[in-house]
Amino acid sequence: MLWLKAFHVVFVVTWFAGLLYLPRLFVYHRQLAADEAAAHMRFVTMERRLLAITHLGGVLALALGLALMYWWMRNDPDFAAQGWLHAKLTLVGLLIAFHVWCVVLGRRFAARAGLPGVTWLKWFNEVPALLLIGIVILVVVKPF
Repeated sequence: MLWLKAFHVVFVVTWFAGLLYLPRLFVYHRQLAADEAAAHMRFVTMERRLLAITHLGGVLALALGLALMYWWMRNDPDFAAQGWLHAKLTLVGLLIAFHVWCVVLGRRFAARAGLPGVTWLKWFNEVPALLLIGIVILVVVKPF
């Protein structure tokens, strides 16, 4: 079980690393590659590669998280009734939605179509940090 937990944390870190950096790449892409084709293609390549690593981290973090939940539910029938767990899973659901939104934005940037403004992208960039803070507090403190 400790091996599952350790690798779950490793892949959560991988997932968050991608989700914290990808929106910042979008900001730079919007600011620096507006008209230059070579710069645009460089950003598209970086975003695509980062998304691939982020997908891998997310899938493995979720799979190992589900395995951990299964183990805990088998050993503690009251585990699934804890409020902090429901709140954490809600934040993880929002994180998945954020990840999907990043995929959509990556496709828009590649196609140069329907791009949001720099200010919006800078605010969007803060979302995964807020989710990370909430998830960590819920898992460590278990406030309810």
